[in-house]
Amino acid sequence: MEKIFDCLIGSFIANQVGISENFLSVALAAHLKENLNNIFQNDEFLHAGIGNNILAERNKLIRSDVIYWLDREHDNQYENEFFDLMDQFVSYLNRTCYTGITGYEFHYTLYLPGTFYKKHIDQFRNNGSRQYSMIMYLNADWKPSDGGELCIYQEGIQQHISPDSGKSVFFKSADLHHEVLVTNKHRMSITGWLKVDE
Repeated sequence: MEKIFDCLIGSFIANQVGISENFLSVALAAHLKENLNNIFQNDEFLHAGIGNNILAERNKLIRSDVIYWLDREHDNQYENEFFDLMDQFVSYLNRTCYTGITGYEFHYTLYLPGTFYKKHIDQFRNNGSRQYSMIMYLNADWKPSDGGELCIYQEGIQQHISPDSGKSVFFKSADLHHEVLVTNKHRMSITGWLKVDE
């Protein structure tokens, strides 16, 4: 895994946006996608909000995805396997880059056809605990015509990233504006943040 971690960190250092094509194994991505679909079928997703608990609002003109928070207490085999992977990555990141990450939070994210998330940053105005944003995609056989690209803005340049299964994207939560372009089919991911104590 260290080679994959190095790829993600190395591309982040070079370009402010880390990308690893195979951060999740094919098997783990497939199991997590199955979990996500089961949760959706059981109607357990919630509409996502804007801001944290203090400033939360729901505005479907800005974002229209639905989410389901992950927690080890769910005792799901594959979600716990994902958390084990994140523990390894955080340990490696702290050891090699001295980032001081002390925790994280992740949720499943589902964009239904016609949904999007307008340009934004991930850092709250009244809380700086989120240091790095991470997205792990669960979409096999994604095509350009499916839409749903992650668009990252930096210095007048737009970088478009296809949400292909197993791929991870990693960037500073406070630094880069980004958006999810309108998707034309179900677009699935695990999205979250590496955090420090405030």
